[in-house]
Amino acid sequence: MQTLEQLSNFVSRYMALFVILIAGISLFQPWTFIWTVPWITILLGIVMFGMGMTLRFADFKLVLQRPRDVFIGTVAQFGIMPLLAWALAHAFALPPELAAGVILVGTCPGGTSSNVMTYLARGDVALSVSMTMASTILAPIMTPLLTLWLAGQWIDIPAEKMMISIAQVVIAPIILGILINHFFERPVQKAIKILPLISVIAIVLIVGGVVSANAERI
Repeated sequence: MQTLEQLSNFVSRYMALFVILIAGISLFQPWTFIWTVPWITILLGIVMFGMGMTLRFADFKLVLQRPRDVFIGTVAQFGIMPLLAWALAHAFALPPELAAGVILVGTCPGGTSSNVMTYLARGDVALSVSMTMASTILAPIMTPLLTLWLAGQWIDIPAEKMMISIAQVVIAPIILGILINHFFERPVQKAIKILPLISVIAIVLIVGGVVSANAERI
């Protein structure tokens, strides 16, 4: 178990390098990760489930204890990032598919990796967790609406389907993770230190699959 914890700490610390490495391999050797494409939705669910297992119902009190900080962070999340993505898409005159993709990334909520990075940077982890929860809860509404507003000029955005998909892939796994942590707290706390390892593996596989499937376009 200690070996897994050390490995988990290592891959979490160097996650960005692993992502870049896998993206490079997938770009020039697409066959290496193309097999992950049918599993991307499940992998996303695993990442969200892992994040849910790190949360407790008591953590939601943080949102109420620091409403001003969480509000500012959430407004920045769904304000600065989407508008910056829209500005970049215009500044670089991106084709419709890439422009929509960049904007979609800008409208997505924070996730497990942001909490991990905050922890590694010795930042305010409690605030990061609170902002992640707030932005994730708002994501099924804000992400589709912002994407429709900012990227609708390039491509047709199925906002309703996006809301349903986000609820299934993001909200449901997180709630399930929270419930499991609530009812099986002791075993979960023992295994929680290796969750970053599972999340990082899932994230790099997702990156590998996405890059492999679009290698020719890239």
